[in-house]
Amino acid sequence: MRSDNIKKGIVRAPHRSLLKADGFTDEEISRPLIAVANSANEIIPGHIHLNSITEAVKAGIRMAGGTPVEFGTIGVCDGIAMGHEGMKYSLVSRDIIADSVEIMLHAHQFDGVVMVANCDKIVPGMLMALLRVNIPGLIISGGPMMCGYLPGGKEIDLISVFEGIGKLLKKEIDEEMLKEIEEYACPGAGSCSGMFTANSMNCLSEALGLALPGNGTVPAITSKRIRLAKLAGMKVVELVKRGIKPRDIVTIESFKNAIAVDMAIGASTNTVLHLPAIAKEAGINLDLEIFDEISRKTPNICRLSPASSQHIQDLDMAGGIPAVMKELSKKQLINTELITVSGKKIGEIIENAKVWNREVIRDIENPYSEEGGIAILKGSLAPDGAVIKQSAVSQNMMKFTGKAKVFNSEEEAMEAVMKDKIKDGDFIVIRYEGPKGGPGMREMLSITSAISGKGFGEKVALLTDGRFSGGTRGPCIGHVSPEAAEKGPIACVKDGDIIEMGIPARKLEIKVEKEEMEKRKKEMKIPEKKIKGVLSRYSKLVKSANTGAILEE
Repeated sequence: MRSDNIKKGIVRAPHRSLLKADGFTDEEISRPLIAVANSANEIIPGHIHLNSITEAVKAGIRMAGGTPVEFGTIGVCDGIAMGHEGMKYSLVSRDIIADSVEIMLHAHQFDGVVMVANCDKIVPGMLMALLRVNIPGLIISGGPMMCGYLPGGKEIDLISVFEGIGKLLKKEIDEEMLKEIEEYACPGAGSCSGMFTANSMNCLSEALGLALPGNGTVPAITSKRIRLAKLAGMKVVELVKRGIKPRDIVTIESFKNAIAVDMAIGASTNTVLHLPAIAKEAGINLDLEIFDEISRKTPNICRLSPASSQHIQDLDMAGGIPAVMKELSKKQLINTELITVSGKKIGEIIENAKVWNREVIRDIENPYSEEGGIAILKGSLAPDGAVIKQSAVSQNMMKFTGKAKVFNSEEEAMEAVMKDKIKDGDFIVIRYEGPKGGPGMREMLSITSAISGKGFGEKVALLTDGRFSGGTRGPCIGHVSPEAAEKGPIACVKDGDIIEMGIPARKLEIKVEKEEMEKRKKEMKIPEKKIKGVLSRYSKLVKSANTGAILEE
């Protein structure tokens, strides 16, 4: 066993003595030592219950003959970090989580690992570490939050609160109504209830083969989630005994499966940021062209919040990710021969899957749209690519031409929205919010929700070198690369410039002569930001969004 490096032989007597100081018996020390990386904390709703999930995992490990050893990681709640400087730290945390888990797994020579996580950057950070260290392991999420209900039964969620601010400003609701939405939108533990980033990544973990069936959709508050956690604990010991490692499971075909599911379920645009970073840890190059190629041939068969009033609990009751993958298999859109941490091939997992609700999971022959949820745009304004969630854009906004209204920060743009300085036909440009320029590539759910809440969802468009929450809807283009801080074309845009977006043609163009753009590039001055600490180090190492915002080695 790998853990023999810290427990076997005469020279390891001091190491065993320290393990005994932890309370471990000789019998426990002799068994496979299984790390349980627990990201529980008391600030993230998706993580407040992870101690109970972790205890279930540990019980499963013991039942299978292993010895669980728990350690903690950090985690950021994107919803609470939204709209202020705190969001600069969210994407940064992904790499710190990966690094910290790598340190713990190598320093203590664990035989296997179960990653217990749930929310936006924690799940991809854990998956990055899993593939980087490459010891037998899997991930188990804490599960999705149930949606909220207003008195009378109307379903709501966190996006209802964000968009409620815009509705209040538009005087469609009063402060009392906003307060009521606030009270009921998030009823308890779990990752926020729509197809936002956390739930997107938890669903795609199943498709990658690194999580058990149900990982993405079984609700947080159910006993089924506890039983799934126990099974995860048992499975990791089996993986250790069989010597099956994450990179034995994950291949380029696995990522293609995950991207197909991504497009089918209308997942968050942040998946385009995280999947390439995860793939890199396995030595796999995942460029934007792969996403667009798969999107063009993969029908969108699920539309959950923010694209509809349906939630993750509805997807679970409709059959979950196995049922989605079964639909995709009808047109050979996934590889069913790939193995998973369950010990079964994808084909075996989906063999008995059923679709119980055709409004939640459409038949592959009757999709919501013929193309996937995400589109990759390119053109003179985004030579290296940009990302849009086309499944959350109305048909009459699939093409849009507008006049640029330029802001050098999210705060500047939000102030303009709040003070009614945005007009019909504007193409809002928010720059210097990319991975390097932010630094940290902030999500902008506050401003996109305010725009939607104020009724501009089909009258204006927005583009940024920053990014959006999975809860964003409407013509919002993110990840514009190269970013402004790297002197990308977005840094040269001026108020009044004509910008043209064409989702069907995958185009994002600025209607300014090339010579004029070159002149502007020579004259531009990148704003200096006073940063220190982790943000300063991050800005020096991070690459553009089209790479997955990976760090230079």
